Amino acid sequence: MISKRAESFTSFIVMDVMAKAEELERKGEHVIHLEVGEPDFSTPKVIMRAATSALSNNKTRYTHALGLLELRQAICDFYFKEYGVNITSDQVLVSTGTSPALLFAMLAILDHGDEVIISNPRYPCYQNFILAAGGKIKEVKTYPEEGFQYRPQDIKKKLSPRTKAILINSPSNPTGIVMSKDQLQSMTQFDKQYIISDEIYHGLVYQGRAHSILEFTDKAFVINGFSKLYAMTGWRLGYCIFPKEFTQVMQRIHQNFMISANGFIQWAGIAALTKAQKDVTKMIRIYDERRKYMLARLKDMGFVIHVEPTGAFYVFADARCFCTDSYKEAFRIIEEVKVGVTPGIDFGSAGEGFLRFSYANSLENIKEGLNRLEIYLSKDY
Repeated sequence: MISKRAESFTSFIVMDVMAKAEELERKGEHVIHLEVGEPDFSTPKVIMRAATSALSNNKTRYTHALGLLELRQAICDFYFKEYGVNITSDQVLVSTGTSPALLFAMLAILDHGDEVIISNPRYPCYQNFILAAGGKIKEVKTYPEEGFQYRPQDIKKKLSPRTKAILINSPSNPTGIVMSKDQLQSMTQFDKQYIISDEIYHGLVYQGRAHSILEFTDKAFVINGFSKLYAMTGWRLGYCIFPKEFTQVMQRIHQNFMISANGFIQWAGIAALTKAQKDVTKMIRIYDERRKYMLARLKDMGFVIHVEPTGAFYVFADARCFCTDSYKEAFRIIEEVKVGVTPGIDFGSAGEGFLRFSYANSLENIKEGLNRLEIYLSKDY
């Protein structure tokens, strides 16, 4: 019999859209993918060379459960250089992607029935990590005209003696919004709760800069990795930075559930942090060109962009003048014009009526996809 906990896990709807796209592609259809949040760039060669060198030198054994000391130190150096914060290598856990790192952070702080505050809308999988660790979610509704950012007064209303953490994500999925310094600073007033900060899209910022929560508090768990900024999704390499008192427990958790991340891929991670900046700068410039183009086209088609995204590679567009059921609309779009988009309902009830578009695709494909979408809208409305 399937457990009640497993039955309670929600679907990741974008994967259903991708499955439909693959079904159509097997039939010979040409699908434009604007649904998936995966860089279309190849992993920089300097990173691949580091991996092949590590393989050639038999770097294929278990590493320390927290990760290679060299990589953990490179992460510490990176956070000092980028954000001016001092962390030590025993505050870093390297794992096989950010998803396990987030789950292990939840396991470290939650007892059964403890609560984590999450925004609505938000990345769909957050709630399932909390449930898997025995926790409960406390949703805080956010509003499009404010870029779907928390209002501290609304967080206060949701706090209880069981509230252990507040989860933030900047730059954000699905909105692409970057939290300001003042917004991050406001999170530190909740000093009885840990802040869990998903910083996986850090570096993908097109105006100003992203700030780390660690600039404002050390009572935080930071989730970051290599998938988005370095075009390394399939490499599965991520990390968690945590308060020093969690060193032993994070090490024990990882020993039991993962042992260690792949050794040769960790060497590739060092190259990413120390040698790939030229490649990253080029990718960011191209993403920004796509972002500007997509925003202009969507506005011309009648979508409402309440606050322009300046990070990640998403546009969360208000489509309520076109549809009331984003799930059905997304599947109609892919069926009729073969363009994949993500329904806003995937991100929570406050996302209903929105569609998320990814510009992690070539400008040529983005133009073609939006041309098809324009034709679709002109026929229906």
